[in-house]
Amino acid sequence: MSQPIKDHICEEQLFERLYKKHSKNLHDFLYYKFGDHLNPSDKVQEAFIKLWQNCGKVSPSKAKSFLFTTANNLMLNAVAHRKVVLKYEKLPQRKSTNETPEFVLQEKEYHAKLQSALSKLTEAQRVAFLMNRVEGKKFKEIAALLDISTKAVEKRIYGALKKLREDIDEL
Repeated sequence: MSQPIKDHICEEQLFERLYKKHSKNLHDFLYYKFGDHLNPSDKVQEAFIKLWQNCGKVSPSKAKSFLFTTANNLMLNAVAHRKVVLKYEKLPQRKSTNETPEFVLQEKEYHAKLQSALSKLTEAQRVAFLMNRVEGKKFKEIAALLDISTKAVEKRIYGALKKLREDIDEL
């Protein structure tokens, strides 16, 4: 008859017997419940892998329950993932922009002019200007970081703006 039941299923022979006993029933259960499109054979294998990874924690009397619950959850996760994929596929994909090629070209040219104008600023003006306009720091914060007065920060930023306006006609 059957051998005495152990406390856990980490022995290969016991695990192999569990596999032979439950794998077909588990596959059929998943197939009848979810169909073939989510590949129930893979979920059976994954369930047995999880059982092997937790073999010290699962007693043989609970193995069948563990397998069916795990496999069912794996299939439910696959169904949920498939729903997300289908929802994403339904969204219209953005293949083009509303921007004309002329606008894109003008934007690139403007960006190049801006970079050129920024490079012509003194280092002090450029640092203060970028800290204010790019990083969003207030004059007092910049003054504290650079260890200068607030008036000096104002002078640097306004000087930078004046020079940028001269170099870039669209500004």
